[in-house]
Amino acid sequence: MVWTGTWVSDRLGIELAGDDELRGLLGLALRRNPRRAHLLVSGVLGKHVPQLPSVVHGHGVTLGRRVRALLGPEEAARAVVLGYAETATALGHAVADGLETAPYLHSTRRPVASVPSAGGFEESHSHATSHLLLPEDPAFFDRGGEAGRGPLVLVDDEFSTGNTVLNTLRDLHARHPRDHYVIVALVDMRAAGDAGRLAAFAEETGARVDVVAHARGTVRLPEDVLARGLRLVEEQDGRTADPLVPCAPAVAPVRLQLGWPAGLPDGGRHGFTPDHRARLREALPAMAARIVDGLGGPEQTGRVLVLGFEELMYAPLVLARALEEAGLDVRFSTTTRSPVLAVDDPGYAIRTRLAFPAHDDPADGPGERYAYNVAGGGFDTVLAVVDSAADTPALHAPAGLLAQLATAAPRVALAVVPAHTPVPRTPDRQEPPVLPAPLRGPDFSSYEPDDVGWLLQDLSAVRLEAPVEEREEAVQRGGAHYAESLPVEYQPTEEYQELYRDALAGSAARIARAVGTVTELVLAERSPRPVLVSLARAGTPVGVLMRRWARHRHGTELPHYAVSIVRGRGIDANALRWLAAHHDPADVVFVDGWTGKGAITRELADALAGFPGFDPEIAVLADPGSCVRTYGTREDFLIPSACLNSTVSGLISRTVLRDDLVGPHDYHGAKFYRELSGSDVSRDFVAAVEDRFDEVADAVDQQVKEAASADRAPTWEGWAAVERISEEQGIHDVNLVKPGVGETTRVLLRRVPWKILARRGAGADLAHIRLLAEQRGVPVEERDDLPYTCVGLIHPRYTRGATGADGKAVGSA
Repeated sequence: MVWTGTWVSDRLGIELAGDDELRGLLGLALRRNPRRAHLLVSGVLGKHVPQLPSVVHGHGVTLGRRVRALLGPEEAARAVVLGYAETATALGHAVADGLETAPYLHSTRRPVASVPSAGGFEESHSHATSHLLLPEDPAFFDRGGEAGRGPLVLVDDEFSTGNTVLNTLRDLHARHPRDHYVIVALVDMRAAGDAGRLAAFAEETGARVDVVAHARGTVRLPEDVLARGLRLVEEQDGRTADPLVPCAPAVAPVRLQLGWPAGLPDGGRHGFTPDHRARLREALPAMAARIVDGLGGPEQTGRVLVLGFEELMYAPLVLARALEEAGLDVRFSTTTRSPVLAVDDPGYAIRTRLAFPAHDDPADGPGERYAYNVAGGGFDTVLAVVDSAADTPALHAPAGLLAQLATAAPRVALAVVPAHTPVPRTPDRQEPPVLPAPLRGPDFSSYEPDDVGWLLQDLSAVRLEAPVEEREEAVQRGGAHYAESLPVEYQPTEEYQELYRDALAGSAARIARAVGTVTELVLAERSPRPVLVSLARAGTPVGVLMRRWARHRHGTELPHYAVSIVRGRGIDANALRWLAAHHDPADVVFVDGWTGKGAITRELADALAGFPGFDPEIAVLADPGSCVRTYGTREDFLIPSACLNSTVSGLISRTVLRDDLVGPHDYHGAKFYRELSGSDVSRDFVAAVEDRFDEVADAVDQQVKEAASADRAPTWEGWAAVERISEEQGIHDVNLVKPGVGETTRVLLRRVPWKILARRGAGADLAHIRLLAEQRGVPVEERDDLPYTCVGLIHPRYTRGATGADGKAVGSA
């Protein structure tokens, strides 16, 4: 076979000298990096070259066993293992697996504000240099018992100049001095002078330093290799086009549910203990079985690539290993930050590359990321495994990773591992108090007690209401957040209530069909026993109806809770803590009424990044913004529950989040408007829709069947439309543009509206919008080009006394 370093060696004169197995372990490629011309490409690391998972894991385990033999059982039991991001994160894990008893930590480039750094260092030749050490346990590096600190095992894929290791040793020895270090690498490629510098460190500190590697050698570089390498990259770039192009996949990726164990870290970014290792090993067979079932069984998978994500290497690796043990034809590799030239030549290590934008909101800003040797690899299925912090709209965008993978394989699947957010351990940290049980009717809300439990605190006795204009002025001046007060509850006129009753009579069957469809999709695709968690309060009537559908159609009593989420502030963390203590987070399905531009969809995904096990994918009744995969319909139609406020939502107010009312261990707050019980239609609304369940059952079955084979991938068309409207109207703030019938209704009931854009010929769905607009003196502008039935525009520069777009004074509700 042609050595995969031949192409570079022939053109630049780079030579590998050393052990016979070197060329079997390493190939060569050219970096796009002004600091170093060449890249040693490992064929057994699982980063740039897809490889059998057993080979990748086995090399690390073998090194770990050699370290254990070097140390002896007693010292091995006192050791800690540190790996390097991003390339060696899985290798370090595997070395710790070989040691068996050692906890593991890897460096990271993802800062966490709540975790103090235990050290840091620079990687001088890298395109992204700074490494952070962020152990959840501040005593991680002090492990060793009465005998003092045990050996520190540092793991990297290659040991070339030794600069990175020396930087690490000097930093850590100053903070946590010890008398024994073990450096582990797949290949030790140091020149004689580099080896001398490590020996000098040992002499200077009095510490013993050992090196364990699979193979040893050196790289011989011509003096002008950097300049020649840069010229060669420029020449190749001129011959090959490698643009970043949008390419929406023909078929939406299959989203697989792993059933990742609650509370289990996704890897060693903040520490991974032997107990974590044991829990993961126990859970792997069941997770592999879910993957195989989700892909349609072994006969449907074909040749599979499990593709990890930058620092997230170990979880995808062991999942791939479990699939390999189950008999699948599997290879493993990961995406990377490293920019490398691709040359389609058998004598070159990087044959193809896929480029895509970063999708985890990296601390150092946006940039390109890469997947090498995936295209042209002959894979029938690519399973991308990312953590929840990286499951963002950018991942699903037309130029994103999933779309690029769809150009390289007939089928793409996605599995999301919950990103672990550590709680720093400090001597004075106290466990938070036990959280109270959910509030239920009739003491809190007018719903039946079993219909919903409210994970909220009752603020009914607190005066929170303020005039709409006063609230709007405070919010827009930056002096207040909309969740710190409540608008005065709108009291509908008899004419408006008649419109609501007509709308309900005309749309009850359509709502029932959408309720049935979204519930059946949740039962089929998310969990056979889901825990419904509605986003209070627009999602709560939908959650009640979904619960009623499951009982009516399947005889299943689903638990249903309502929680608070606040734009810009996130989800109620204490409510999530209660849910995780009483239910499997993997079964939790978040429910909302509708999507507008998708702001809450994104807010939920961001908020859940720190809560392992919860799936951020939301289920909605209507998805006109094309922001989610699980929905009852994508039509923008009138959902009558959007016409009213608390009187159709169990008499519960909007949720409130204010520092003087909500402490660190409290749920967000809300009010129960008992005094409005004479106007309450909450139960009537639910009953009117439930009465149509039998009538729509066949239609629901047909819609679910069609949905199962349809491309339901979010396109985020709504967000793009809102950005366009914001600029067209001179608002320049997407938060003031509220698309869709439901959001426009909210603007008219609770904000200071500027004007309404309405699709020409929308008809009855907009009757209540037109009435509210007339009552408030707000102009309605007919449009032919709206992707929504209507769009509400909040006054962009509101002060009391401001005028609307038509020059009239803006009145209050």
